[in-house]
Amino acid sequence: MLPPEKAHYVAMDLLSLALKMPLIKNIFKRRYASNTRLPVTFLGINFPNPIGLAAGFDKDARWLHLLTNLGFGFVEVGTVTPLPQDGNPKPRLFRLKKDLALINRMGFNNQGIDAMVERLKKRPTGLIVGGNIGKNKVTPNENAIDDYRICFEKIYPWVDYIVVNVSSPNTPGLRELQEKAFLTALFQELQRLRNQYENSKPILLKIAPDLTPEALCEIADTVRECNIEGIIATNTTISRENLVCGQDTLEKIGAGGLSGAPVRQKSNEIIKQLRELLGADYPIMGVGGIFTAKDIQDKKAAGATLYQVYTGFVYQGPGMVKTLLSGL
Repeated sequence: MLPPEKAHYVAMDLLSLALKMPLIKNIFKRRYASNTRLPVTFLGINFPNPIGLAAGFDKDARWLHLLTNLGFGFVEVGTVTPLPQDGNPKPRLFRLKKDLALINRMGFNNQGIDAMVERLKKRPTGLIVGGNIGKNKVTPNENAIDDYRICFEKIYPWVDYIVVNVSSPNTPGLRELQEKAFLTALFQELQRLRNQYENSKPILLKIAPDLTPEALCEIADTVRECNIEGIIATNTTISRENLVCGQDTLEKIGAGGLSGAPVRQKSNEIIKQLRELLGADYPIMGVGGIFTAKDIQDKKAAGATLYQVYTGFVYQGPGMVKTLLSGL
């Protein structure tokens, strides 16, 4: 009954309030948390299970204490930028119910890296947390490395792995940063910064599902040359192919990244191509269109080892992880 973005914040804030009451928290955990353990080691990190929450859901690390009660093997916070920013004008999040999909053009709305770090200092013990970093909209691409450097240095001590997001379609020019020259310079800088720390944490790259085969080959070359340790495939798509909803609805919504069931096949194809390009052991995290245990098995067959959900979680609710783990 509520607009999608408002529903997101109302639901999570109400749940946060309710879980402060011990009785409700115990009922909630019994109903939704899973005792199923399917441990996976990925890039040296021991995950209790392979199902995580994708970036974009908890942009500011506000709800980690809530999400830890839902059975996730890990949660990825962000995308976060150096400075707070409002994102794109509202409305900017839309439901395509018949397609089990969402369209968003949020534009990296977040409270900035400093606010996130203060919350991460109080993160719940035992929960694996990744940090997804990006650049501010006002930062020109020629200065983008500076934004990633700022976020990286501030978030590094407080997360278990870091993701470089250059694939959102909702920040002008961002996808241009998937080109080889920029990625090479960026990862060399981030790896140089990481060498200053005693504990080495993985740095992953998140890519778009709309890459041509030639562009994907170039990314694979960059991965090998720069020793990029893992890839998350994929972000949302700008494609509107094979949707049930009509053209009138799509024109009324306008631009944005499409997620959910319609991106499933695109994501799987990218994962499969990456596996062929990068070999049997290269770490790939699969995201896009996961609603059932079979969807996870399909991503596993394509070549992914860990899996992230977002749109499926929105449509299926807090029992999703328990259901998926039971199915697996």
